[in-house]
Amino acid sequence: MNSLPRLPVLSVRNLSIGLDTRTGKVIPVTQDVSFDIARGEVLALVGESGSGKSVTALALMQLLSANLKITSGEILLHTDDGFAADIVKLGTRGRSIESIRGFRMGMIFQEPMVSFSPIHTIGQQIAEVVQIHENVGRKAARDRATELLAKVGIPDPVGALDRLPSEFSGGMRQRAMIVRALVCGPSLLIADEPTTALDVTIQGQILELLRGLQLDLGMAILFITHDLGIVAQMADRVAVMYSGRIIESAPVRDLFRNPAHPYTRALLDAVPRLGDIDRGRRIRPVAGSVPNIFAAPSGCRFHPRCPVAEPQCEQTRPAQVGHGAHKVECIFGEKFLAS
Repeated sequence: MNSLPRLPVLSVRNLSIGLDTRTGKVIPVTQDVSFDIARGEVLALVGESGSGKSVTALALMQLLSANLKITSGEILLHTDDGFAADIVKLGTRGRSIESIRGFRMGMIFQEPMVSFSPIHTIGQQIAEVVQIHENVGRKAARDRATELLAKVGIPDPVGALDRLPSEFSGGMRQRAMIVRALVCGPSLLIADEPTTALDVTIQGQILELLRGLQLDLGMAILFITHDLGIVAQMADRVAVMYSGRIIESAPVRDLFRNPAHPYTRALLDAVPRLGDIDRGRRIRPVAGSVPNIFAAPSGCRFHPRCPVAEPQCEQTRPAQVGHGAHKVECIFGEKFLAS
């Protein structure tokens, strides 16, 4: 077996995002976010609502709203020839960033009706992506769209091209959005809670579809979710985010077997499992809530909710410690990693 490490598709380094206020003050939303995604790998970015996951994803595509801005850091998109484009330097508009969106990086959103125009057919909206990025005619673009619609299991793909998004069920719209995100063969797919609005049966089908496409196409996926059950099913590695910071990252098996941050442990304790009633195990929801960015606590941001917090946790941000690929920001990190 080849033991050489896989080359990265994306390298995020110390990415910080701020909220511009009417007073001119910039409020930190994320701070020093760093991670890599390798070719053929699924990285899950996990955390409660308000932790900064979706904001991070939008920043990678330079799709932040007008009142949010990248204040520091790098987003390096690598090519096979060793070149890396810093997406931060490309800005939010212009030919350079447009040549990356939809072509080298694709994105699936939570609710497909938000990203599809209601007045244009599915075929028009998928073919448009191809024609923007590649020198092909309308027929060739529609043929490629038809092929992918069939691949993701949409019945009558030729007829589906001429239907409006409103004529599709939720699950079929999500499949169509996957096609639009992948139609140009991007090296990285960002999936932001892509199954949240779907029922459990359809959710399972979409996850199976994404995993199959990822293996077939060899692309990398950044999978954003709050659902640890999905993480166990989809991911190779996990990064746990809390209040704008990545506080633990590890291969998925290591994280589930030995969570090293009290927040990660609390998230896992809140997940229902088969046999809980028979074993007498009680589900313990995470106490408290993610802090408001306008009143973020000092030091370790989890300390107001942490069952093992010490006075020093209120004063200083803990240093990152790690055993191999398993890294954590906690004063008890070494102890928990060794347990």
